[in-house]
Amino acid sequence: MIRRRKLLASLVLLIALAGIAYANRLYLLTYSLGWYTDIRFPRDANRPVPWMSGPQRAEQPLAQRPPNIVIIMADDLGINDVTTHGGGLAALGAPTPAIDAIARDGVRFDQGYAAAAVCTVSRAALMTGRYPWRFGVEFTPTPGAMARVAGQLYADPQRLHPIIIDKDKARAAKDFSDLGMPASEQTLAEVLKARGYHTVHIGKWHLGSTPEMRPNNQGFDESLFMESGLYLPQDDPRVVNSKQDFDPIDRFLWPNMRFGVSYNAGHWFEPAGYLTDYFTDEAVNVIRRNRHRPFFLFLAHWGVHTPLQASKADYDALSGIADHRQRVYAAMVRSVDRSVGRVLQTLRDEGLEDNTLIVFTSDNGAPNYLGLPDVNKPYRGWKLTQFEGGVRVPYVAKWPGRISAGTRYRQPVSSIDLLPTALAAAGGSLPADRPIDGVNLLPFLGKDAVTQPARALFWRDGPYRTVQERGWKLIVSERPRKDWLFDLNTDPTERVNLAERQPDKLAQLKALLAAHHAAMPAPLWPSFIEMPVLIDKTLDQKQTAQDEYTYWVN
Repeated sequence: MIRRRKLLASLVLLIALAGIAYANRLYLLTYSLGWYTDIRFPRDANRPVPWMSGPQRAEQPLAQRPPNIVIIMADDLGINDVTTHGGGLAALGAPTPAIDAIARDGVRFDQGYAAAAVCTVSRAALMTGRYPWRFGVEFTPTPGAMARVAGQLYADPQRLHPIIIDKDKARAAKDFSDLGMPASEQTLAEVLKARGYHTVHIGKWHLGSTPEMRPNNQGFDESLFMESGLYLPQDDPRVVNSKQDFDPIDRFLWPNMRFGVSYNAGHWFEPAGYLTDYFTDEAVNVIRRNRHRPFFLFLAHWGVHTPLQASKADYDALSGIADHRQRVYAAMVRSVDRSVGRVLQTLRDEGLEDNTLIVFTSDNGAPNYLGLPDVNKPYRGWKLTQFEGGVRVPYVAKWPGRISAGTRYRQPVSSIDLLPTALAAAGGSLPADRPIDGVNLLPFLGKDAVTQPARALFWRDGPYRTVQERGWKLIVSERPRKDWLFDLNTDPTERVNLAERQPDKLAQLKALLAAHHAAMPAPLWPSFIEMPVLIDKTLDQKQTAQDEYTYWVN
């Protein structure tokens, strides 16, 4: 009898626990990725990065060495966040003098484009000089856990357009770490390493975390790898946080992101300080250690991606900004610009400035889920959309003596052009065994510059596709089923849809799209989330039936 009572009590307890778990399933799922990370990847305290050192003396005069290549990429930085490209945040006390200095001493690309409106696809394009859908990288790697909670997190009766989730595909999704750029691609690091460069990656990768896809197997001699996404622990006295309760992505990030990096795929450890500054400190160390040999440094900042976290020092310096969220964001922009300034100063201090090609850009435009309406001004659209606000980005470069100072380059350029341009600067030739979509920009930028031939640029996200040629731009959407046709020559902010008035141009650009995509392979992994994005409003603004929208396919 006593045994039966114990069994019955145990059964009742199990049922009660199951009921509690079910009632709190959203909470458990929301936090599951963070708990899994803590168990699988415990973090050590900070330790010095054992960077490799180059020769103590130069083996040849600096003028006879190929140029150093430095690419600094911000994350989700809007074109209007940089004063060179617009109003920026100068009036709020957060100008970008260091980024502006690159444009002043080199070239500002007035039509600088990211090759995608989202990070992974854009970064794969930069690394390969190719449209990533040529090798199956079409969608954004997304944790299956996000799909399991996204529908409930996104549930809001005020939103007119539902999030669409394929739960079967989400359940069958590969691990987040297994999704990325295949090792069969030839990266910028690989082609430069073949030219004798020491190659270093610092920061975000987001192109896969398996040993085959990590930077060390993609041409980088060294990698300081951002393993998660906090700038500092949330309760650290050196940080100021801004949480956007209206944003489902933000609500997912805060409980699941951690403060950790690794060196050359080793054990996780905590950075020494605020993440943007820490990556910059280490970039300075790399430049100093490699001053006597050619090097390629890819400094891929997490700033200014959410979660919004500013260093307290930067936040305190902007006391004139009344709105807390905008102040945190402006402080983050300030830290990225300071990073650029410190890299430039280190190159000067080491006598390397004249023999370094340095590029600054962003992986895509700023998102609407920040709740900040002016980040991509004056352009329409956001990250995840193929309107100008999603794909037109800050894009500046300098190489003293080779790129004329103060150049305003008005032809469209893309992140796919960085590999051909950097490789040409290094004296190399493009791989001959595969199509390279980018072009070498150097002939168009020097004292004896020639005119760049016209070409089409393409964007692809499942059935959501875009082409731009000679200033005409066509966006084709499946959800909603709609075409947008713009003449950017007269309407650069995409206000007047000419799809019905220009049937011949519409047909011509549709044919271009069809021809480009006809031979492309299937994606390496399926999408399982389709998310609506209002083209002209931030996520916290009230929706109306008249608002134009599109769907991002993850």
